[in-house]
Amino acid sequence: MTKPRPDSAAQALAEATARAMWARDRAAQALGIEIVRVAPGRALATMMVRRDMVNGLAICHGGLIFSLADTAFAYACNTYNRNTVAAACHIDFLNPAKEGETLAAAAVERALSGRTGVYDVTVRVGRRTIALFRGKSYRIAGEVMASLEEAAR
Repeated sequence: MTKPRPDSAAQALAEATARAMWARDRAAQALGIEIVRVAPGRALATMMVRRDMVNGLAICHGGLIFSLADTAFAYACNTYNRNTVAAACHIDFLNPAKEGETLAAAAVERALSGRTGVYDVTVRVGRRTIALFRGKSYRIAGEVMASLEEAAR
């Protein structure tokens, strides 16, 4: 079974929204997070575990894994160009990640109704699952790209 492809207008909107978010996303940029791809309700983000991300047990700090998952979640739930923020998030850490490994966080929309949505993010290194994250989103006033235009004024 193949996944349905988003229509070209929805895909173009998702990509444009991601570019607008990235232009202001100082946190993701500082962590070296890359937004690999987006589609309506989906995002894939990666981050290499640097030396300064490793804790006293010589594994990636859980807060940084959370930050990567939260970033993928943010890009997935904002693909419709509607300002959307996290209302709640939960993460389960399953395996450690080590310095030099590249984490990939794949976010998928599970439900969207009214102003709220539910998104699952799986963080992996290759086939090894590092963490499972679930986020609940809440849509607030405004549009991502309109906010960018207002900030430029």
